[in-house]
Amino acid sequence: MKNLYNLFLEKILLPIGDLINGSSVSKELKRWRKICTLSETEINELSERNLKNTLAFAIKNVPYYANLNMEYHDNPYQWLKKFPIMDKSKIRIFQDKLLSVPKDNLIPCKSSGSSGIQTTTYQNKKEQSANRAMQMLWWEWAGYYPGKKIVQTGINAKRGLLKSIKDIFFRTEYVSAFAHKEDEVIALLKKLQTKHGYHFGGYASSLNVFAEIAIKKEIKDVKFDAAISWGDKLFEHYKRNIKEAFGCHVFETYGCSEGFLVAAKKDNDYYYIMSPHVVVEIVDDNDIDVPDGEWGLILLTRLDNFSMPLIRYKIGDLGSILPKSEYPEIRDMNFPLLKQIVGRSTDVVKTNSGKYMVVHAFTGIFEHIPEIYQFKVIQRNYDSIEIEYIPGVNFHQDILEKIETKIQNHLSEKFPVTWKKVSQISPSPSGKPRLIESYL
Repeated sequence: MKNLYNLFLEKILLPIGDLINGSSVSKELKRWRKICTLSETEINELSERNLKNTLAFAIKNVPYYANLNMEYHDNPYQWLKKFPIMDKSKIRIFQDKLLSVPKDNLIPCKSSGSSGIQTTTYQNKKEQSANRAMQMLWWEWAGYYPGKKIVQTGINAKRGLLKSIKDIFFRTEYVSAFAHKEDEVIALLKKLQTKHGYHFGGYASSLNVFAEIAIKKEIKDVKFDAAISWGDKLFEHYKRNIKEAFGCHVFETYGCSEGFLVAAKKDNDYYYIMSPHVVVEIVDDNDIDVPDGEWGLILLTRLDNFSMPLIRYKIGDLGSILPKSEYPEIRDMNFPLLKQIVGRSTDVVKTNSGKYMVVHAFTGIFEHIPEIYQFKVIQRNYDSIEIEYIPGVNFHQDILEKIETKIQNHLSEKFPVTWKKVSQISPSPSGKPRLIESYL
């Protein structure tokens, strides 16, 4: 239940933060809360209007799309099908031509993603604020509110002054997910045995590491009010482990670092698609729509980023739309529903000393190394890893030593890396390169 402190954070501190940062998170959060109350017809009309505005803007103001000489179409969904499919490789090649304004005025969003291909997209502060507001909204769906205690895992090992202050005000216990050391996880879990009222949020694989250690070491009586997962796929065995270890439900969210907050779960087994923010298409290998309920490749179109519109972006995941005939009789909101996702299928690298590196520990390093175009981590034993890599622009051999040093620094131990230069990295069954391949 919210108290005066929680209301102070939301009603006073957040707006002050917006004023200082030139952002609009509070305003966007109110807007999205209102959208959640709309009827199905109202949501559909808003989504269609946003799509039409996005496509019309792109062909007029974005060089990449303007050069296609496309004609205006009254039906935006039919019009959308005429646009070419975008992917990471095209973003790298046509980055400047995908921008409607100079990048100097924008915020870069770097991501190597689960495919291991490093890309940079851009957005302005309003567009970034919309994303942050939606993330806060999703956390609300899990029962969280500003100032409620939360244990959060992430890859921002150096929080900096502003984030450290934010963590204090928002009662956040931040845990680096670069390298989960078993003794540190155990110490934190034992500390939480005497505390109550916490949420637990982080990468799905990271939450599972905590749960596995709690189960293995028989650390009981650690209870979270709820867990919120993001970043990588929440496998069924992850959910079972978290439920067994911490006695809580896991609320799964689905998005990507390119600026899409696609869908999240709330009151049923399916994902609410944030349709005024994103159009989700499901297509086959020939880019033809598949029937609702059937698996296909996910294409995303963001409807509120005019700085760098990404239209029909192939994220590399497989998913399916829930047929209308299978919708729950009762649901909290009227957004369309995503049935299932085969997301970023990831494993965890483990060491003999009991340390873990989840997938985002590696992406957090490689996203700042444009000299590596693509990579994959392979583990065959507990003593070392092999990393296949495709060199990028300006690659030089010293880069490999730099990366290996970063990995060992995060683990605080020697952990040899064997490097293998390749011309191609084989994809997983979903059609996208697999970031971690474990033979343990």
